Amino acid sequence: MTSRPSARPEALRRAGPRAWATREPRNASALVLSAWTQLERGRSRGRLEDAAGIADSCLRAAELAPEDPTPWVVLLGLSRLERRSQPEVFGVWNEVLTRDRWNREAYLSMLRHLGPEEMGSRIQVLDFVDAVRARTPADAPCAATELTAQVLQYHSVLALGGVEALMARNHWSHASAAQALDRAAHSWARPGFFHHAAALADLNLLAYALVAAERRGEARPVFEAINGTVTAWPWNVGGDPVSEFEKARIRSGTGV
Repeated sequence: MTSRPSARPEALRRAGPRAWATREPRNASALVLSAWTQLERGRSRGRLEDAAGIADSCLRAAELAPEDPTPWVVLLGLSRLERRSQPEVFGVWNEVLTRDRWNREAYLSMLRHLGPEEMGSRIQVLDFVDAVRARTPADAPCAATELTAQVLQYHSVLALGGVEALMARNHWSHASAAQALDRAAHSWARPGFFHHAAALADLNLLAYALVAAERRGEARPVFEAINGTVTAWPWNVGGDPVSEFEKARIRSGTGV
């Protein structure tokens, strides 16, 4: 007799973090996980069910674990989704940096907040990236901020469609884009260069950008360093991330 694997209902799986926070209201990890889960669900749906509840969970977690930047990272995401004013968002961002100077999630979140798709402009993005590059160690967890900005700009050109999309590769010949890619390609894939938890995500970003820029030979050692660990973004912009990664890997000549 063949047994079927048990499957928890989707609603029950979604309720898990919130149920944990309800059972343990003084557990900072439970509160943050519940808040972050609700935030990501709201982001995917384009609306929040309980923004006040998310904020309350984060603030309670911050009181319970005052040195932990994570509650403030979630509040930063909430502030962006609610389209709060830039002074408010920067205030939350500074709370993160007080606790974790090079917090990767916070820098990438601010980058998107300052973009024209949210509450800023291309000029604000450039100013932010220049300031980050001037003061950030090359191997910091937030080191990918500059290259992320270039990939986002490249995606904005692709999204135009038509002739602009066909010529999007020219983005990587612009001085700022080429220099950002040069800096990353020079060091990121070196063994032991990165030590932060999201290093493979940064290497995926670099491999994607090198292939997009048709610098395929330089992409080969990056694909080798990645060793098959695929992150959803930025590969999912073109379709299924695993398929897009594999096509790019083959185009770079890795493993052939």
